[in-house]
Amino acid sequence: MDTSDEGRMSRLKEFLLTFFMPEKCYDHFFLHFNFMHVPCLKILSSKTMGILILVGIVIAPLPQIWKVLWSGSSNGLCITSIFLEMLAISTHAAFCYTQKFPIGAWGESLFALIQIAVLALLVQHYQGKTTKGVCFLALYCGFMFLLASPLTPVSVVWTLHEWNVLLVIAGRFFQARSNFRSGDTGQLSALSVFLVFLGSLGRIFSSLQVTGLSLSTQLHAVACCSSAVIMAQVLMYWSKSMINSKKEREVEKDKAE
Repeated sequence: MDTSDEGRMSRLKEFLLTFFMPEKCYDHFFLHFNFMHVPCLKILSSKTMGILILVGIVIAPLPQIWKVLWSGSSNGLCITSIFLEMLAISTHAAFCYTQKFPIGAWGESLFALIQIAVLALLVQHYQGKTTKGVCFLALYCGFMFLLASPLTPVSVVWTLHEWNVLLVIAGRFFQARSNFRSGDTGQLSALSVFLVFLGSLGRIFSSLQVTGLSLSTQLHAVACCSSAVIMAQVLMYWSKSMINSKKEREVEKDKAE
């Protein structure tokens, strides 16, 4: 093996050890070729699911924000769905804050919340409701302050956190209904939808490992199915969405001229 191959193997090992497995599992898989080592398989699956969840939370909103900015349109995005998604993430962030968890344990939720808030403002802006969007975000900041303050009983925050997956399901239902009614997904980002679906899959497997086939796991499965429905709609309405997007850009171009 030449120096370049050794360098690539070294970088691959460093990547795997950093994100997916401890060194003892690396040895089992790649030195002893024991790919059926159950404890290491559990570690690998747990790490993989954690990364999928992180991708679904943190990265998924970015392609959607970029697509709205690039197209200059928020057509097809359901504002109710976005608000419910904001609320679901907010309850998780508030719960972690009130329980005094370290920021490293829930910082991705805060980052995702900021992105969803930006997306909500963009949707309102491109619908000609910029002032309304700004006022809503100001009120929402007040709501978050109240939710994370001692004025709100811990039991209320705990309950909201326990059932926030219902908010996620409701949000995806409203988006799917909007797509079905219009027969078009508009500026809905296929990449964002796919990343959210991967994150939902990760939550199912993570919940299975922690709680087994519990009600929580079943609700996560319903949320994943909701994401799958939206993903199917994106594929079904792809050609129509492309045609409508092209027409919108032509109209905007004519207005500019």
